Amino acid sequence: MDTLQAWNCWPLGVADIADVMALERMCFRTRWTREQFLLGLERGAFQILGTRERGALLGYVAYSLIAGEMEILNIATHPFHRRKGLATRLLGAAIDCCQRRGAGEGFLEVRRSNIPAIDLYRKFGFIEVGVRKNYYPDNHEDALLFRLDFLPLTSRADQPT
Repeated sequence: MDTLQAWNCWPLGVADIADVMALERMCFRTRWTREQFLLGLERGAFQILGTRERGALLGYVAYSLIAGEMEILNIATHPFHRRKGLATRLLGAAIDCCQRRGAGEGFLEVRRSNIPAIDLYRKFGFIEVGVRKNYYPDNHEDALLFRLDFLPLTSRADQPT
């Protein structure tokens, strides 16, 4: 079985931007614009994986992979579908995709107050490596920087069953 099928996640593209943006409006105070999504996807600067149910987008993860380094750019789950393991599936699928393409490490930043996200990242083995003071423009909240050194795929405990 394909790794994305195992995680029940699928690549999203330009045709999916409206759904991604609708989910962004539900999840984030500071959102990407349509133009940012279009440029990133069209230029191959990042990829987006999503999970759907009955056609509705329930969650997505946007990530980049450059020179063996993965960066998680955004991860979002529909507010009515949180605490169901969707973010775990999405993050796991993104990590799997990047490992299979030769990534050795991953990075992300997260709001200091976003405890559920921090708990998710720690579950995958991300460790805090720094702080960006006053990073977020809407409220000047700090961003915590996290890093993950990838383990071989065969030794990961979070593999889908």
